[in-house]
Amino acid sequence: MKAVITGATKGIGRAIATKFAQNGYDLVLVARGLDELDRLRQELTPYGNAIFTQQADCSVKEEVYAFLNSTAVNFDHVAVLVNNVGIFLPGSMLDEDDETFEKQQHLNTNACYYISKFFGKKMRSAKRGHIFNICSVASKVPVKNGGSYSVTKAAMLSLNHVLRQELAPHNVKVTAFLPGSTKTSSWEGTTIPDEKFVQPEDIAETLFTILNLSKGVNIDEVLITPLDF
Repeated sequence: MKAVITGATKGIGRAIATKFAQNGYDLVLVARGLDELDRLRQELTPYGNAIFTQQADCSVKEEVYAFLNSTAVNFDHVAVLVNNVGIFLPGSMLDEDDETFEKQQHLNTNACYYISKFFGKKMRSAKRGHIFNICSVASKVPVKNGGSYSVTKAAMLSLNHVLRQELAPHNVKVTAFLPGSTKTSSWEGTTIPDEKFVQPEDIAETLFTILNLSKGVNIDEVLITPLDF
């Protein structure tokens, strides 16, 4: 059982990595911060799994492919891919610099495209696997003061649907998660109580439950939002 998780050192990615390690998965963990990757690997090592870490800025195509090629050397087959890496840069789309949109597009959409194609083709050949794309409620309804983010997350959800359509005949599952306000580093400094948020562990638990459903079922989308935010 092998899984790749991008954006693995914080928030949702970290919770998913921990859940998988606790349940016997070998892991490839990808993030930009080398020190954070090293600390996470040390925390997960006691579970006894193989833990590979790869430093990569997933907004840079060349670094994405360097990570993909490295993974291909170390892992013969990946059963689960979690596309979690992303960024939220608040602001008015009309008033922002072009680079604000472009950076979010590179991380939220392009990285998912490159990584999903790479592992999707391998899963297609193996006729097994599951891809999870961590999208957002903004994938369907634009969030206030987050126009470019909403555009890129809508594109990510569309990519998810195309992947599911193309991979379903090959016994490969594809699921989109659409979380609402989740207590991650994006909310650092907020005075809103923690219990008001979706917790990263909630997403990890739900994802793992879906992963272990019967062979013939696919959960297309998971909308998970705070009860009373």
